[in-house]
Amino acid sequence: MAFKATVLTLYPEMFPGHLGSSLSGRALERGLWQIETVQIRDFAEDRHRTVDDTPAGGGAGMVLRPDILAKAIDSVAASGDHRPRFLMSPRGTPLTQEKVRRIAEGEGAVIVCGRFEGVDQRVIEARELEEVSIGDYILSGGEPAALILLDAVVRVLPGVMGNDLSGQHESFETGLLEHPHYTRPQEWEGRSIPAVLTSGNHRAIEKWRHEQALALTQQRRPELLSSEDPYAELLGVKNARKRVEK
Repeated sequence: MAFKATVLTLYPEMFPGHLGSSLSGRALERGLWQIETVQIRDFAEDRHRTVDDTPAGGGAGMVLRPDILAKAIDSVAASGDHRPRFLMSPRGTPLTQEKVRRIAEGEGAVIVCGRFEGVDQRVIEARELEEVSIGDYILSGGEPAALILLDAVVRVLPGVMGNDLSGQHESFETGLLEHPHYTRPQEWEGRSIPAVLTSGNHRAIEKWRHEQALALTQQRRPELLSSEDPYAELLGVKNARKRVEK
């Protein structure tokens, strides 16, 4: 059964967006994954198709109503639907590569794209929405975040990447940032490809790549490091916090 994403949104025209191109687009045409959009406004009951209201207790902005959103969710996720239900939210659990792979192993996902000031907490709890964040910043709505989540998931689905090995050495797949890459020409603007990469010694190449990845991670994302890494001692990484995937 193909991975099926159902996206609840006020702007269905934003999908599939860039996912209709390149690898994900070809995979969509081949039926390796599916996407459907649901217009939340279709479940409003007044002639203005109102989906939001003022926040209880006062304050700026508007809040997405629980009754309307619940009807939208119930229309696509019946009791027998075991797909996880995600709400894209800056206060959610950070999206990690490990979580991406867990999602890709399932049947699909129901993704709610919030708008306005937020979503009524009662529908989050009643419909068991798992809040997921793609970063510590604010977007105009959940749609761009949903596209990013799906981009990350679709590319690791079986058969999507032409060479499955190409994804095994990327950033976060091994718990480290990715090592530097080089290609021809051998010399460019006075800069050379590191000699080890053209040595033909594959063991030395892998060691160099790992050391480079470790050094970059220590410099840019030290919280990802574990002192148990066999090369960590080379860089003085002794009491780094263990990487924790959520």
